[in-house]
Amino acid sequence: MKTFLLLLLGVTAVILVLANLGPMILLAVSLVVSYYAVKKFVLADTIGQKALWAIAILIGLSISLTNLPALIGVAAFVVLYYTYKVWKKDRHETSSLDDGLFNENAKGSW
Repeated sequence: MKTFLLLLLGVTAVILVLANLGPMILLAVSLVVSYYAVKKFVLADTIGQKALWAIAILIGLSISLTNLPALIGVAAFVVLYYTYKVWKKDRHETSSLDDGLFNENAKGSW
């Protein structure tokens, strides 16, 4: 039952990630633009340059705020990652248990 629920959770997370892939890419691009603009804003010397970079920062942040549905995709990606970790851990524990039961060296410990 646990395996089925993990599989169901993983499939649902994959569908959500794929459905929100476009907004997630645009969110990443807008965050990169904002980061670059902040770095250039700090290094700017004149008030005019600072004003232009401030406008670029506002544009990048406004694009980021319009992509709030992309956060659903990011959350689904995090759920998918943790589901994979639990699945892998569960599979490893099961295989090590099987190795101990059917190993020739382990028969003496029965």
